[in-house]
Amino acid sequence: MVRFEELDWAETPWGLIVLRRRFDLATQRDVHEVKLGDDYLMSSQFTVSERALATLGLDAADGDELRVLVGGLGLGYTAFEALRDDRVTELVVVDALAPVISWHRDELFDDTRGLATDPRTSLVQDDFFDLVRAERLERPVDVLLVDIDHAPDRVLRTDHGDFYTVEGQQAAARMLTPGGIFGLWSDEPPDTEFVAVMRAAFAEAEAHVVTFDNPLTGGTSTATIYVARRDAA
Repeated sequence: MVRFEELDWAETPWGLIVLRRRFDLATQRDVHEVKLGDDYLMSSQFTVSERALATLGLDAADGDELRVLVGGLGLGYTAFEALRDDRVTELVVVDALAPVISWHRDELFDDTRGLATDPRTSLVQDDFFDLVRAERLERPVDVLLVDIDHAPDRVLRTDHGDFYTVEGQQAAARMLTPGGIFGLWSDEPPDTEFVAVMRAAFAEAEAHVVTFDNPLTGGTSTATIYVARRDAA
C-alpha cells in the first residue's frame, strides 16, 4: 500500500501547484489533495458541501433547459454533481490553472471520472474574476456556481476581493438570465455583512449551512452555501 504519492506538480501564475494522493488511516481510503504554494487548496476528504453548492443552486433554478457556469474546477465535485441534473444541457467550467484542467482530461479522479468527456461539458482556462469584471461572457447563464476562494473574506489572491463587493455582485448578477441563480461556497459560518452585500445586488439572497460528519474529529463540520436570485425583469 502506497501511503503517500505526488502525482503532479507545475509552476503556475498563482504559484507552485501540487497534486498528491495519500491513504487516510481515519477514513481508510485514498484522499487527493491539492496544495497551491503554502495554501491547501482542495481535498477529496469531505465533499458534501461542494456537492451541495450544485444541488442547492439547481434546486432554486426554474426551467427545463439550463445553462450552467461553474467558476473553479478543483477536483470536480460541484461540476460533476451539476451534471446529475437532467435539466442541465450545457456546463461551462472556468479555471485559471491549466494543470487542474489537465488532471480531469486525463481522468485522474475516480469520483468525477467522465466530467471532462460529457458532451455537455466545456472546460475553459480563464481567470473567472476577470471574466466577471470585464463582462466577457458571451451570453448569460441560468445558474452561476462559484467555489474558488475559502470565503468572501479569505481570498486566494487580493485581486479577487472586488468580486465580494456590491459592484462585484452586481456584475455577477448581470451574467445571469432574468430570475437566474447565483451560488457561492464558503468554508466559514454565514457572514451577515456579505448577505447584505448580495441583497443589494440580487432580488433575494440567503445563506445555507451545510453540516457533514467529520470522522477526523469524531463530530461534525459545516460550510456555508450562499444562494441568490436575480430579479426576473
